[in-house]
Amino acid sequence: MFRHLLVVCTGNLCRSPLAEALLRARLARAGRTIEVASAGLMAGLRYPADETTCLVAAEHGLDLSAHESRPIEPELIRWADLVLVMEQAQRRELLDMAPTAAGKVYLLGHWSEGEITDPYRRGRDAGEAAYAQIEAAVEAWLARL
Repeated sequence: MFRHLLVVCTGNLCRSPLAEALLRARLARAGRTIEVASAGLMAGLRYPADETTCLVAAEHGLDLSAHESRPIEPELIRWADLVLVMEQAQRRELLDMAPTAAGKVYLLGHWSEGEITDPYRRGRDAGEAAYAQIEAAVEAWLARL
């Protein structure tokens, strides 16, 4: 049984905040009490979510206005029962940082799309495409959590 779920991307500005919010909403709707957090491998501290990502999220009923980016730290990896990343390169980087986490680090798109394309500064269409990929991946994970 998972109690803590961590979603990781590069800057913690687009993909991981969106996945975090979507996972929280869908888990709450299902009556599940899994705590969800997000972080970035190259994130600065306390930056808001990307503006385009906020607009796309809002159109799908998600509010990212309170999001503040944070860098990944070893204690976050230890805290998590499951760590979901967007790309294989991110998985490798996390495992370099925390080799003992190998059994709990997976692609968010493991059961669906594979890697989730980074929409950062690529416009609204890229943001919508990333949302669709993330939504499909979240639904696939929810069936298994």
